[in-house]
Amino acid sequence: MTAHLTWSPALGRPDLLAAPTAAALHAWAATDPRVAEQVMVAEIDPGLADTAALSAAYALPLDLSANCVVVAGRRGGEQRVAACVVLATTRADVNNAVKRLLDVRKASFLPTDRAVEGSAMEYGGITPIGLPQDWRVLVDGRVPLAGDVIIGSGVRHSKIELPGELLAAMPGVEVVDGMALG
Repeated sequence: MTAHLTWSPALGRPDLLAAPTAAALHAWAATDPRVAEQVMVAEIDPGLADTAALSAAYALPLDLSANCVVVAGRRGGEQRVAACVVLATTRADVNNAVKRLLDVRKASFLPTDRAVEGSAMEYGGITPIGLPQDWRVLVDGRVPLAGDVIIGSGVRHSKIELPGELLAAMPGVEVVDGMALG
């Protein structure tokens, strides 16, 4: 596990998870026993929730972190939303790959207030675990190959660490090669 942070099993620390994240982890653990053993959580200073600040404060290499960005577009009057998970050393290819995956003419980041309201999570802590079922969860193909990755927990005062390959195996996840640039 990562140095400088105190990691404990996430299922035992619901106080460090957004409510939808905790519920999703419990449901996932019921079908995959690795979740109870391998999904960890650590408390952090909420002022350090952003990836660059977290990496600097805890001496974590950026390639240990994965970012989750929420993107939306419209097609035929229907809004299509996706959470895109990419390594922190890359960025989601919103204008090409994500736009094609959503099958929309234009894709853009969902406004912060709508992302927070729709996810029931805090800005800076939005995680792919526990998002609304009608949101697609797209994970760049590099994430499962990265070993353990650090992601949001749904709140700003903690982070989750889990194997990238386990995140890729989460129900509903679509692994997409080439979704990230960099």
